[in-house]
Amino acid sequence: MQNATHAADKNEVDLLALLLRLTRHKRWIFGCTLLLGALALAYCLLARPVFTATTSIMPPQQQNNGMSALLGQLGGLASTAGGLSGLKNPNDLYVGMLQSRSVADKLIQRYQLKQRYQENTLDGTRKALQNLSNFSNGKDGLITISVDDHDPKFAAMLANGYVGELKALNQSLAVTDAAKRRLFFEQQLKQIKDQLADAEIALRKTQESTGMVLPEGQLPAIVGSITQLRANIAAKEVQLEAMKSYATAQNPLYIRTEQELAGLREQLSKMETGNGNGHDLLVPTGKVAQSGLEYLRKLREVKYQETIFELLSKQYELARIDEAKDSSLIQVLDPAVPPELKSKPKRSLIMALGLFAGLCLGVLTALLRDRLVKQQEQGRQREMVLAMKNNN
Repeated sequence: MQNATHAADKNEVDLLALLLRLTRHKRWIFGCTLLLGALALAYCLLARPVFTATTSIMPPQQQNNGMSALLGQLGGLASTAGGLSGLKNPNDLYVGMLQSRSVADKLIQRYQLKQRYQENTLDGTRKALQNLSNFSNGKDGLITISVDDHDPKFAAMLANGYVGELKALNQSLAVTDAAKRRLFFEQQLKQIKDQLADAEIALRKTQESTGMVLPEGQLPAIVGSITQLRANIAAKEVQLEAMKSYATAQNPLYIRTEQELAGLREQLSKMETGNGNGHDLLVPTGKVAQSGLEYLRKLREVKYQETIFELLSKQYELARIDEAKDSSLIQVLDPAVPPELKSKPKRSLIMALGLFAGLCLGVLTALLRDRLVKQQEQGRQREMVLAMKNNN
């Protein structure tokens, strides 16, 4: 109990001694506080004001639309329309696009930021633009773009410029599901066009060499059946190729599609060899003249390519319609306007920090000065004691 009381008395004495030491240097502490406060005030008065312009946009959302039901009526390729899955968080992708070098370079060239920021290199200009720009992805699904500049009008112009460049970049990239479908069907359609042109040329050469016209009777019906069957097989093959980009071999839909393709191939093999329906189109049997058989082969190839071309054309147009809808979904909720109030520097905060820093500096230097003075006094006392001893 006595030890605790003694410790409390000692702490109280130490605190009083510290306050007395600081009181002796109160002018010094006040001077340091006033000096740094004056420097902070001078900075606030001399610093150029900075204005922040802000715009909010609502990016397109990945979702399935009613077109998938219509695609289901077009054959085996329809399931690829819904199979190309979207991103889990599209907003993160659009924030990344805003921070991309492509967007930065477009803005640098458009607004001549290299001269405005007084940078000698593009890398330095990009870094300066990045430091003055801020992108935030809110929980409400909106993306906020903020730009700092000494000119409020230019800050608003640059913030709106980000939105324009984002729209242009979004239209040029296959970001949405519809754009991915459009790109896929566009590539397939280009190949089918070339194959259809080659088939038509081959048919024309056969007509010129044999003088054949379309045979009458049941042969056109047989050609139509085989053509439709081969078209369905090709559709399933394209469907499987597309599914490889997002599904594994153990996927139930992938396995079912493989089984359907195998069944169609078996049915085609029976029709071509004559097993099961009595028709033989690939092997001469004497029922069809060799010239007629050659003509039917070329005609079948043309009809087959025409069927595939028609199927892909419909899905390509549907994908273009979906893409046109998706690309227009980047909506500007709040366009940037020139701000009336500056955002930086915050004078009250800077002044408070300056005064507080001056007070801390004054206290620390005062304690240091007091310690130095005390050491000097102790040194003089030791010298006096030594002198007195020497005199004695």
